[in-house]
Amino acid sequence: MLVNVSYKDHLQFQASARGHEILGDQPLDNGGDNLGMTPPEWFLASLGSCVGFYAVKYLQTRNLDATGLNIDVSAAKITETFVRLDNFQINVSLPIALDAHHQKGLEAAVKSCLIHNTLTHLPKIVTRINSI
Repeated sequence: MLVNVSYKDHLQFQASARGHEILGDQPLDNGGDNLGMTPPEWFLASLGSCVGFYAVKYLQTRNLDATGLNIDVSAAKITETFVRLDNFQINVSLPIALDAHHQKGLEAAVKSCLIHNTLTHLPKIVTRINSI
């Protein structure tokens, strides 16, 4: 997997992968132009989209209707020791009732999401600065 992120203008960055692009920015009250989501919002969107994918696959495999599935993801910005996100909350909402068996199955499915597993198991991160 590879995503390229390029500085565009002011506080805007464009992320590109496989021919797709998204624009990131900062809100007006943080000096940006509010033309896109912030990096932490992208992060939460990534987690929610991943959880959604696993939820839909679970439901579709069992011939359960995924229409109307909605995922809300929130996190708190904390500043203890260093600034980071913590206290993630993921709420998966369905317009259908699930029995106890499917409730547990869906919970297990969404917890197997790639992004969820990355967050729950400390990843290795290497940062290199390349300048000319």
